[in-house]
Amino acid sequence: MTTRTGTHTVVPAWRDWRSWGRRIALAWRRSLRFRTLAATLTLTALTILIALVWMSLAIQNDLYESRSAQVQDAAKRATQAAQTTLDAAVVEGDPVALQVLMDEVRREILSRQGGTTMVAVFRIDDEPSAIAPQGFEGGGLTASMISPALQESVQLTGDRQWWQSIALPDGDEGETPGILVGQQLVVPEAGAYELYFAYDLASEQQTLQFVQVTLWVVGIALLVLIGGISLFVLRSVTVPIAQAAETSAKLASGDLAVRLPVRGEDEFATLGRSFNAMADSIESQIKELAELSLVQQRFVSDVSHELRTPLTTIRLAADMINDQRDEFEPATARAAELLHAQVQRFELLLADLLEISRYDAGSVQLETEATSLAHLAEDVIESMRQLAEQHGTDVRLVAPGGYSPVEMDPRRVRRIVRNLLGNAIEHGEGRPIVVTVDSDQRAVALGVRDFGMGMSAEDAERVFDRFWRADPSRRRTIGGTGLGLSIALGDARLHGGTLSVWSEPGGGTNFVLTLPRRLGDNLVGASPVEVEPPGGALTLEDLGLTQPISLPSREVDS
Repeated sequence: MTTRTGTHTVVPAWRDWRSWGRRIALAWRRSLRFRTLAATLTLTALTILIALVWMSLAIQNDLYESRSAQVQDAAKRATQAAQTTLDAAVVEGDPVALQVLMDEVRREILSRQGGTTMVAVFRIDDEPSAIAPQGFEGGGLTASMISPALQESVQLTGDRQWWQSIALPDGDEGETPGILVGQQLVVPEAGAYELYFAYDLASEQQTLQFVQVTLWVVGIALLVLIGGISLFVLRSVTVPIAQAAETSAKLASGDLAVRLPVRGEDEFATLGRSFNAMADSIESQIKELAELSLVQQRFVSDVSHELRTPLTTIRLAADMINDQRDEFEPATARAAELLHAQVQRFELLLADLLEISRYDAGSVQLETEATSLAHLAEDVIESMRQLAEQHGTDVRLVAPGGYSPVEMDPRRVRRIVRNLLGNAIEHGEGRPIVVTVDSDQRAVALGVRDFGMGMSAEDAERVFDRFWRADPSRRRTIGGTGLGLSIALGDARLHGGTLSVWSEPGGGTNFVLTLPRRLGDNLVGASPVEVEPPGGALTLEDLGLTQPISLPSREVDS
């Protein structure tokens, strides 16, 4: 039945024949039971088909050959008996006596002993004869049914029997297979005649049809029976496998309490017991790790909170000392500066640790508002312009899109952009930095591209790890805690977005932040800003800048 919903028509799957191929291919890829059953039935059907065809042909050939030998023997006996009768007769040139003899031979010998009423006799010699009896046709056998090749063979050989397959009329304007046997018959004082017997194979054809129908019925029954047996066996095998696959998927999704049912003592029962033991072990280990992680999170959080009060006091004291460093001796003044800088860095580290502990505890919440990513990038670039000038770095913004407001947490996105731009300034070696903002119908993206030393592929894979640095011996000029990129990745994922990186030794680095236009939407397809530059190395002219920036040459240590 077809169900209508609104203005759309829902067509049942069995009627949507255009999707059959796709559905079969999908079932073939996903279902072990369907694949095994289809292969078994296909191979079984092919085997049965070959066996049935071979048996049908063998039976057909046997029936035909046995019937052919039978009718040839019958025709030969009838011909010999007729010839014996003709040879023993004395007609003394009487045409009437010769005709009566010929009719008697036809009725008493040829028809009876030949086993068929389809008999035909034709005189071979075309010259007129006063005493030669006329030929005849009987039982529906006519001269038109006899092929010229068979007539020629019978006329040229007097003591040899010839036969061929022919189609005989069955009386219902149809045809039935038959056999035509020909041989010479010598009539006294009249010469040689062509003698033909025709035998129909209707009974043999009916027998063959019955055998073929029986074979096909048995073959189909065998196929159905084998299919049922295969399905039963497959269910006994695939159902436990399907249960194991479903249970494994639930276990992988986090349901640690799921277990396989164990029945009997066969291989599946052994598999179930082993799987359950493995699940018990995994559950206990995960619980232990979760408890350790919880203890670690609590420790980090508690320590961070406890350190805030003394750190505030230390920072106030360090600020006071740093403000009066001009009154100190040079060594003491330098110590005051170092103390002030390290206290600030320690305060940043403490703030980052608190943020990481919130992520680990799952207590981070977004405070969203409609914000333009392009305008946000302009603000961040402007706020960090002094830092870029200190490093001799020219920062350019290329924003063909991204001006329309998008729901985001501006504080967290701003922190991501500041972190990416700060890393680019620090590791860009004074070379230009290009910030690209673009958008499409489903996402907005921001890329920060520097032309510094870059990283290897192995380093790029670990760049978001906590406290990891590509070169631990590299001097940091801005500071930092080693947690910035890890926190940035967490902020991006919290928005349902991605943070990707491309880097190449000597070619620089490109970080791309991609956010969905609507929170909760899944990002599908490529980012509006390409992560990997076309052709690997990207020049500033490729970005469409109207005023190209010259890239300073690198200093090579001799």
